Amino acid sequence: MRHRCNVPHLGLPADQRKALLRALATELIRHGQITTTLTRAKALRAEVEKMITLAKDGSLSARRQALGYLYDKQLVHGLFENAGERYKNRGGGYTRVVRTLRRRGDNAEMAIIELL
Repeated sequence: MRHRCNVPHLGLPADQRKALLRALATELIRHGQITTTLTRAKALRAEVEKMITLAKDGSLSARRQALGYLYDKQLVHGLFENAGERYKNRGGGYTRVVRTLRRRGDNAEMAIIELL
């Protein structure tokens, strides 16, 4: 029975899925927007919003949690410096997923996920 188990599996084992989402979250915060498949973008949205919420909190515990998740230490410090004033009036919804053309090779639905 899998009622209310809403984890998108992405066709990967748990360790590979977590590593993929960590890498995508790191690159999204670094570059501001990335192009990926629609399913990955929707799965990534929840992870990035958690990181931005931690950055808005700004406490030492939140910083350590973010350092444990994201791959780049300098990126975490930059996120914690800028997220407070950038997202202070926004209660959530820090990302936008925009559908684009399908991928030519396998016709997968593609999307651009970007930080607001």
